[in-house]
Amino acid sequence: MIGKDIGIDLGTANILIYVKGEGIVLNEPSVVAIDNESRKILAVGNDAYKMLGRTPLKISAVKPLKDGVIADFELTAGMLKEYLKKVLNKTSFTKPRILICCPANITQVEKEAIKDVAESTGAKKVYIEEEPKVAAVGAGIDISKPVGNMIIDIGGGTTDIAVLSLGDIVTSKSLKIAGNTFDQKIINYIKEKYKLLVGERTAEEIKIKIGNVFKEEKKEKITIKGRNLETGLPSSKVINSDEISDALNPCINEIINGVKCVLETTLPELSADIAINGITVTGGGALLKGLDKLLKKELNVPIIISSSPLTCVVDGTGIMLDNIKLLEK
Repeated sequence: MIGKDIGIDLGTANILIYVKGEGIVLNEPSVVAIDNESRKILAVGNDAYKMLGRTPLKISAVKPLKDGVIADFELTAGMLKEYLKKVLNKTSFTKPRILICCPANITQVEKEAIKDVAESTGAKKVYIEEEPKVAAVGAGIDISKPVGNMIIDIGGGTTDIAVLSLGDIVTSKSLKIAGNTFDQKIINYIKEKYKLLVGERTAEEIKIKIGNVFKEEKKEKITIKGRNLETGLPSSKVINSDEISDALNPCINEIINGVKCVLETTLPELSADIAINGITVTGGGALLKGLDKLLKKELNVPIIISSSPLTCVVDGTGIMLDNIKLLEK
């Protein structure tokens, strides 16, 4: 019986799984619900996400990955096993080859931890590739040529910035500033300005609906609900997109500074290529309104938002699994 080749985007916010010959078969939040006494996993993914901020004392809904790396090995392994059970039927679950992605610039110890988790699921062979490289492939960039290409991959836990040429990363930087940081900044802004406490899910909803990092004349508005910190009672406020811009711009400026740092260490010929080809942006953060305008203004190069930013990494695993010899090298 032949095992299947599987690509996994092990993200801080979401896990996506690609099965060769089937495409993307799973896209669910990286959340686990556990019994606090027995540590038994009660739910994973969408079912566990619904419990965030709503659990009784005996149950916790947690995110076992933090800043792109494994914070809880046992829960990550358990979560991954549950997902693999979902996507592989019993007859095909025979030691698959797995390609799993990790952020750029993580330590060898952290890479080994990711590999150990994949191997603990019963994989025959595990390949580890860096996310910006795989994201570039998934975005349709031919990284094999002697041409400089730059990518900014804004995920849930990390933002990876990399220059690629001849099939590999030439220079890169990984920042622990990404989608989860954006959510926390929104929570803090609303708490400080309106004395209103909102949860992670509400902050994410605000980011998706009216998040904008380039102020426009027309402001979008949303009514938010939470707990008033002065009275302790449920309360609501109307906030606009300019306020979210104020909350997020310090984070975006740090990402821009990170891009500038990488460009400063890039070889002149590769810099010339980037000036022509531009910078490709992938990951969930690429969906922030106005991001392309702000980056173009600050970096003075063309900015290309990937056509499918949320799936670029897992799409890239599919392409690389079709060329397994490249992974063997």
